[in-house]
Amino acid sequence: MRKILLMLSLIVAGEMVFGLVFAVPRFFRPTMLQVFGFSNTQLGDLFAIYGVTAMLSYFPGGVLADHFSPRSLIVTALFATAIGGLYMASIPSAENMRILYGYWGLSTIFLLWGALITATRDWGGEKTQGAAFGALEGGRGLVAAALATVSVGVLALHFPENVRLVSAAAREAGFRSVIYLYTLVTFLAGVLAWIAIPASSNQAGTGLSSWKGATIVLRRPIVWAQAGIIVSAYCCYKGLDNYSLYAKEVLGKDQIEAARLASYGGWTRPVAALIAGLVADRFVASRSIGVIFGVLMLSYICWAVTEPVAAGVSIVYLNFFVTYIAAFALRGVYFTLLEENQTPRLITGASVGIISFVGFTPDIFFAPIGGRILDANPGIVGFQNYFLFLAAIAAAGVLVTVWMIWMQGQGREKLWHDIDAKVK
Repeated sequence: MRKILLMLSLIVAGEMVFGLVFAVPRFFRPTMLQVFGFSNTQLGDLFAIYGVTAMLSYFPGGVLADHFSPRSLIVTALFATAIGGLYMASIPSAENMRILYGYWGLSTIFLLWGALITATRDWGGEKTQGAAFGALEGGRGLVAAALATVSVGVLALHFPENVRLVSAAAREAGFRSVIYLYTLVTFLAGVLAWIAIPASSNQAGTGLSSWKGATIVLRRPIVWAQAGIIVSAYCCYKGLDNYSLYAKEVLGKDQIEAARLASYGGWTRPVAALIAGLVADRFVASRSIGVIFGVLMLSYICWAVTEPVAAGVSIVYLNFFVTYIAAFALRGVYFTLLEENQTPRLITGASVGIISFVGFTPDIFFAPIGGRILDANPGIVGFQNYFLFLAAIAAAGVLVTVWMIWMQGQGREKLWHDIDAKVK
């Protein structure tokens, strides 16, 4: 029971620490753009600022996770992020929102990310890494979808029956209520983490300093390959952020319908991630990842050449859910590669730091590029170009996966001999 509660706390913490940063703009993008008066480019630039701060935090945060209690790091991260939510609810200026997103880069990544991945890997042991990370991602998806669904209802309470007649004041009040809801749940996630996560430190007496371990990790091509896979997978995941905007601008949905459609897609996350994790434990995760990238590439290409009229509408909705499922499946398994690549446990935090430093760089570049693609050709043409961009990224994911599988064939002695020698 204690182990189940521990995983539950990791799931809730892992999702809610990013709720204000990503979930609110993802599910309520049209409303957020109107309330703050942002263009797609301006919103994308906010994510770029977050991405730069986060990128600078991944490595030191990973080192921190090798030596300090996951509980103290995770709880502090959640409380600090919730404080930012209170400020966001004041609807600050664009300049102050840039500062807030930079602050969130520190609170979410420097304090929490390395600790979360390390704790999840420890929870899974040697033989159930897929189940551990699948449960983490699937559970996070369940939390995200449930909260998004409730939040859509909260927003709808402030809108008239004819949504298109909503006043600016009512729209702002509704969006502020959504922010307060996410802030409250983030704070409660911190309380749960304090109760459920043991107050123990991670690494001690390994005989290898984190900084020395990190220099060894940097020289491992297998680590760079895993980082490359995460770059492509994370771009595909970030691509989901504009789906509610597609529903509004191309499919003609109103703000509530667009948010609701995006929340429906979010419900595929728990199933996709958990099934992908279980498959990874039974088969080979890397090969599964390659297949998923191939499916995404074909789906994006199909979407890019299809117009949402007549039979094309069915293809659009099919691709909508296929890409949701595939992107969430990737997120459920790409950290299982730590075990498949035989990464030594004493450098899990440092490895996660380096892999994440590279792998999550889309936080810097994806939203600004995507925003500019959409703003350059408003409407369906912009989105067709957007999906071609995603198809190229998925193709790159296939190539990097093939490269990693080739390196795996060289064996542990070739990949990690210098660290094994240090431990012995």
